[in-house]
Amino acid sequence: MNRSVLLSSGYHMPVLGLGTWKAEPNVVEQAVLWALEVGYRLIDTAYNYGNEEEIGKAINKWIDNGGKREDLFITTKLPNFGNRPCDVNKYLNESLKRLDIKYIDLYLIHHPFGFLEPPAGLTAPLLDKSTDHLGIWKEMEQAVRSGLTKSIGLSNFNSEQIEKIVSNAEIAPANLQVELHAFLQQPDLLRTCRKHNIAVTAFAPLGSPAAKAHFKTKYDFEGNEVPNCLNDAKVLEIAERLGKTPAQILLRFLIQQGVIVVPKSSSKERILENYQALSVNLGDEDMAALKCLDRGEKGRIFDFLFYKGVDEHPEYPFPKRALP
Repeated sequence: MNRSVLLSSGYHMPVLGLGTWKAEPNVVEQAVLWALEVGYRLIDTAYNYGNEEEIGKAINKWIDNGGKREDLFITTKLPNFGNRPCDVNKYLNESLKRLDIKYIDLYLIHHPFGFLEPPAGLTAPLLDKSTDHLGIWKEMEQAVRSGLTKSIGLSNFNSEQIEKIVSNAEIAPANLQVELHAFLQQPDLLRTCRKHNIAVTAFAPLGSPAAKAHFKTKYDFEGNEVPNCLNDAKVLEIAERLGKTPAQILLRFLIQQGVIVVPKSSSKERILENYQALSVNLGDEDMAALKCLDRGEKGRIFDFLFYKGVDEHPEYPFPKRALP
């Protein structure tokens, strides 16, 4: 099976990369170096993650040791508090400076909803309900023309929001990054993307088992009660029968559907384990069994309600749920 996906922009994107959300400070640089050593060439980050500088150090160390920048695929994202046409160029250039590279391979609008830039000392987000997707997208297109990024795309957008941008775009979105795993498979959204030749990247492809504790610690927010799909009986049964790990089964399940995956890890052993998902092959019966694990919206972990009041934003992309 191909180890890359041809984007509508004409560039190849690896089907497996290293995710870096919530990667610990002073650890992510080493994690990226381990990943590059193993064979990863896709590194996924974001302005909001606060780790672009460390990732940039790792990238440049690798290049100094003989690696080639053109062999890498670097994704980063416009922060939600930069979701205004006038701020696209500002935050893209800040990411380039932090990463210490001359261009981004893929630049995504991180969220469809926008916040005001927070005043100093204020951490709670302030909704900017005037978020203008089409105006932002025009500036994203200009970033391509200026050579600051090779491809542009979206993250956490729903089908209706995607259709609106596609209908008005001069440069089409090349990629959509969303939460996608065995318990949240989003078939309708995948169909929308396939219709428009938009490649899909799955964040949290293993179900992000540590997310709930993170939401509680950082935001004092009780997230959805979603079981750990790494411990699902069917996943464990398939893994044992094939002599693979549950993580490798879950990653391969998405890869075989043409979905790009960016599992996060800071462990050298897990980074290698995840990369070896490329050599797994799932039969039709196993693929069908895993598709039956879909829980629909009940499987969603990242509804972003830890941003209090975000579901009142006119561009909030998900069905509302009652808070506990």
